[in-house]
Amino acid sequence: MDMRAIVLAGPVAPEELRVRTVPVPEPPDGWVRIKVEAFGLNRSEYHLRAGLAGNARFPVIPGIEAAGTVDLAPGGEFAPGRQVVAMMGGMGREYDGGYAEYTVVPASSVIPVKTELDWATLGALPEMLQTAHGSLYTGLAIEPGQTLLVRGGTSSVGVAAAVLAKERGLTVLSTTRNPDRVELLRTLGVDHPIVDDGNVAAKVREIVPDGVHAALELVGTNVLPDTLRATAVHGTVCFTGMLSDSWTIPDFYPIGYLPNGVRLTAYGGESSDLPAEAFQRYVDLVAAGRLPIRIDRVFTMDEIGAAHRLMEDGGAVGKLVVRISRPSH
Repeated sequence: MDMRAIVLAGPVAPEELRVRTVPVPEPPDGWVRIKVEAFGLNRSEYHLRAGLAGNARFPVIPGIEAAGTVDLAPGGEFAPGRQVVAMMGGMGREYDGGYAEYTVVPASSVIPVKTELDWATLGALPEMLQTAHGSLYTGLAIEPGQTLLVRGGTSSVGVAAAVLAKERGLTVLSTTRNPDRVELLRTLGVDHPIVDDGNVAAKVREIVPDGVHAALELVGTNVLPDTLRATAVHGTVCFTGMLSDSWTIPDFYPIGYLPNGVRLTAYGGESSDLPAEAFQRYVDLVAAGRLPIRIDRVFTMDEIGAAHRLMEDGGAVGKLVVRISRPSH
């Protein structure tokens, strides 16, 4: 049996991405074959497609997440037809990922879920919620009543982090480089939208004179010193994202780089960092309209080039999703 998939033979421009026909993969024991209904796009897939990923192997089907139903689980971990999502664990890098009609992943990367949400919405959630949840709780150990700065607030993870933090009872400051997006951040519940002109620390301290308790860095190392300056003594900055593609700190000298008493952590975790019960609770909150996750646009598989172009150009606010459509028989 064959399926449709996007296969990367090496680095290409977005417009060179093509849907191909390949055999449906067979799952070994301990792995699960998922009939994919939707998958979200992620920055790491742009890095892979553009040749910026150091651990890439080609050819590969990209995609670090997917949503769908269990098609086959030889080990009996999940019943066929079970609604699930999958993410991380080497998807789309070490083995073929979610940019396909079927994907085979380790059972440990699969999270069961039960929801009436449409597939495109569910497909937007796994990696976005996992990264936001892990950054907030593992990277920053947030607590109700704290102040949080989200640097890169209109990215999909930035949007998710803001709404999860608000749900937890934090006061949220969130940045955008585009003044036209300030009101959009307000509608998502951000208390203090900030236009990022490169000097966010000064603007933050006008609002919170002693600095924020926690800061989530999603832009990159190029703005990290400014984010650190926006953070209070004994506050924590979590480095999670690299929207600017600035990954490393040249000639890192900790005493000169880190403000006194400000902690710097990082997060790049796995699906196990998002317990099934926490994911189900977030999905239920989304379904109830209490967690305003934003999807920028839903594409078909044949529009994957346009989707990657929009992601690379930073033109989206929130998540980009591809919905798998199959001919009816």
